[in-house]
Amino acid sequence: MGADQRRNVAAAANLRQDGPLRLGFLMFPGFPMACLTSAIEPLRAANEITGQAHFHWSLVAETAAPVRSSAEVRFEPDQLLSVCEGIDQLYILSPPTGQFAEPRRSPARLRWLDRTGVVLGAFSGGIFPLARAGLMEGSACSVHWCYEAAFKAEFPKVAASEAAILRDRRRVTASGAGAVFDLMLRLVEERLGRECMTEVACWFQHPFVRDEDACQKVPVARGPGTADRLPVAIRSAIGLFETHIEDTIRIPDVAAAVEMSARHFERLFKRETGQSPLRYYRLLRLSKARQRVLYSGDSLSEISASIGYARPSQMKRDYAEAFGVSPQDERHLSGGARLAAE
Repeated sequence: MGADQRRNVAAAANLRQDGPLRLGFLMFPGFPMACLTSAIEPLRAANEITGQAHFHWSLVAETAAPVRSSAEVRFEPDQLLSVCEGIDQLYILSPPTGQFAEPRRSPARLRWLDRTGVVLGAFSGGIFPLARAGLMEGSACSVHWCYEAAFKAEFPKVAASEAAILRDRRRVTASGAGAVFDLMLRLVEERLGRECMTEVACWFQHPFVRDEDACQKVPVARGPGTADRLPVAIRSAIGLFETHIEDTIRIPDVAAAVEMSARHFERLFKRETGQSPLRYYRLLRLSKARQRVLYSGDSLSEISASIGYARPSQMKRDYAEAFGVSPQDERHLSGGARLAAE
């Protein structure tokens, strides 16, 4: 973009907006650092390209102490949540296990910000504390596929979506760092135009900008690719597996549903995913159980029943075989790691 073009973009921005868009990022201990940098860097680039501060951001926390990220880098807050003001949008960054340090005052403050017109949102695991604050009722949200089972178990009345980005009225959620970058590009486009947004994307060699309704990329379990690259029949079969986690479905019935003989289905499924349908299905169910082991307080009996096991003992054996550690030990080790990080 040449100097004249830059001036045109800046002039157009002045006509469209009265002042900078002010964003706050509420950090919880262990928050994903990549989400924070993916949010700030596109906005910084847009400001540099136009030569004006069209975006302003501040780091927010519940206490004045530096907040340690998932990468062990500490960030000092600019504002305390209890007195946070002067923002248009506030996004929560947190691991799924994030809990409010002030379990009464902080959710109340978020509700107050909501009433004053602040747009609230969350990145990655930040959707958990936002929902725990009671601020997702009646709104749909993007939930990272790694946390989907745990989120649905804890918040069965909140509509969890596989969309990478979801803007539902005054709630904005993004599933992970890549989705956050795309969301920020959308904000740049809406305030400064597509030309500026394209230059920002090219600054970072961002390969593409996803549509608002784009779904998350999900890996094939223990496979080399992503589910969206599989043949339609195999994707349909996996979709049936996904909708029959607790009430299990027979493999011959899945083959019939995708209009294949059992033998042909078995052969095609193994060719495309590297494993038999039965093994894939079992691993899928165990992966859902693992999310709840790591990110919920549900008992192992509840978890085993939720993935269609009649006996917890059998689930424990299959879990240890699949992941190399028992569910009890994995929960204990992950809890210990969280305590050490905090």
